Amino acid sequence: MKKVVAIVGMAGSGKSEVARVFESHGYVRVRFGDITDDEMKKRGMEISESNERYCREILRKEMGMAAYAILNMPRIDTALQSSDVVADGLYSWEEYLSFKSYYGDKFCVVAVYSSPETRYTRLARRSHRPLTREEASSRDKAEIENLNKGGPVAMADYTIINESTISDLRRQTEDLISRINKTRQEKAGNG
Repeated sequence: MKKVVAIVGMAGSGKSEVARVFESHGYVRVRFGDITDDEMKKRGMEISESNERYCREILRKEMGMAAYAILNMPRIDTALQSSDVVADGLYSWEEYLSFKSYYGDKFCVVAVYSSPETRYTRLARRSHRPLTREEASSRDKAEIENLNKGGPVAMADYTIINESTISDLRRQTEDLISRINKTRQEKAGNG
């Protein structure tokens, strides 16, 4: 049975790196941020934290809090025809519920956790879309209060703590992929 592994975490936690490790194991990566980037281009907006936030929130206002699940399901379904999928950037509780309802046992969530201090330092140093401490803190608040991000983190099937090096994050992710594959094989053997 093909699997949809959704990655959730706050900005700077290491979600994209975790997704890249899954991708290196043959998972097709569906990046939720592509929807936001496409929307900014469609509206003729430059890429910035405030424009990204505006687009994320307007899409959810227009389509509901499950907007990114709805918009990404066709991409995920197409990829599932030939591969496992890693969904990079699950946000809202409503997205989680939509995916859980639609994909059932094929769906699991991996939360990537890093402390605010660790994340803010990383985000300030990031070469692509760096954020100041104030921007990062404001984004955290908006994601928790406006996008219901706490639920998927709380209900994650697996959690990776990313407070160390990138090589440690990759090792933890490799170990997690082995656990997911072992669980899948055990279920297939019992089914």
